[in-house]
Amino acid sequence: MPILKQVKQHKILLDTHVWIWLLTGNSILSQSFITACQTALSLRHVLVSPMSIWEIGMLVDKKRMEMEMDVLDWVTQALDDPGIQLCPVTPRIAIQSTRLPGNLHGDPVDRLLIASAYEENATLVTCDKKILSYGADKFISVFDPSKN
Repeated sequence: MPILKQVKQHKILLDTHVWIWLLTGNSILSQSFITACQTALSLRHVLVSPMSIWEIGMLVDKKRMEMEMDVLDWVTQALDDPGIQLCPVTPRIAIQSTRLPGNLHGDPVDRLLIASAYEENATLVTCDKKILSYGADKFISVFDPSKN
């Protein structure tokens, strides 16, 4: 599975920062990705991990991210889009995250996202350079949404 140059009708798993940027309209995301994401939403092909929800809660708690509303309300509203599916961390995903091939750092959230993408046969959408490099080894498909 390669580093994709574009996302068409793929099932996608959003890394935490991409999910935040998508919902806040961050201009780092390419217009072609936003268009592809709208298509994926209409097909119910957009996945979000509970680990991203946890990560957002931690960012708010540590004051590394501010919100105009309670973080739980924000997450509830964000998940209210019928095109977004919550990708549960199953026992299979949890174990797979400990068995990832190749060289990957030990960040547990990244490992769980990679294992989730693998098990769901989804493209992991991220700007994280370590994950993008890991995708070059072709264990999972990855996509950088900041590039056209």
